[in-house]
Amino acid sequence: MKLHYSPKSGHSHRARLFLSLLGVPFDLVDVDLAARQHKSAEFLRMNAFGQVPVLEDDGVAIADSNAILVYLARKFDRTDWCPDDALGGARVQRWLSVAAGQLVQGPASARLATLFGAKIDVPAAVGRAHALLAVMEAELAQSGWLAAERPTIADIALYSYVARAPEGDVALDAYPRVQAWLKRIEALPGYVPFVIHPVGLYAPGAPLAHLATA
Repeated sequence: MKLHYSPKSGHSHRARLFLSLLGVPFDLVDVDLAARQHKSAEFLRMNAFGQVPVLEDDGVAIADSNAILVYLARKFDRTDWCPDDALGGARVQRWLSVAAGQLVQGPASARLATLFGAKIDVPAAVGRAHALLAVMEAELAQSGWLAAERPTIADIALYSYVARAPEGDVALDAYPRVQAWLKRIEALPGYVPFVIHPVGLYAPGAPLAHLATA
């Protein structure tokens, strides 16, 4: 099993994190985005959209980080991570949709501006990030996890970009339940951290109070 990924990509990290939490042996293949390896003919044969991550397993290529989470949970029959009942599955799918929507439009987009210099409406992205965090803060009051009484792939799908929201100038100070949720994920056996970059609220000279909330 091979995971083609970029260490700066939150989408890549969620796939790598879940593989590690499952204890599945795999090889990491670092895709050089600056050299546009993800747009090479070889890579495009695995993912026509030219995006990381891609999981290679048993002669097939699984593209899209959320699809990889579902694939791995199903392959290893981990219904604890991805429920197979109607209601449990729907609750997880709701947050996978959030991961592909509000999460990308909010904290992930704000981080693109500080880390990669993307030309986006940063105040709007930061506003969307705080709107998402407010919803998460309220919903985490139920069980401490997003979709069940235990961690699921819903939590893994949201973790990486929320954990590094301060890189996009999105402070987590006002969201104690979100901060506690991050720490619960980080305490799971097999957890692997997402690299921190010195940008946004992590930039030199940033307020220490913000650094402490990640």
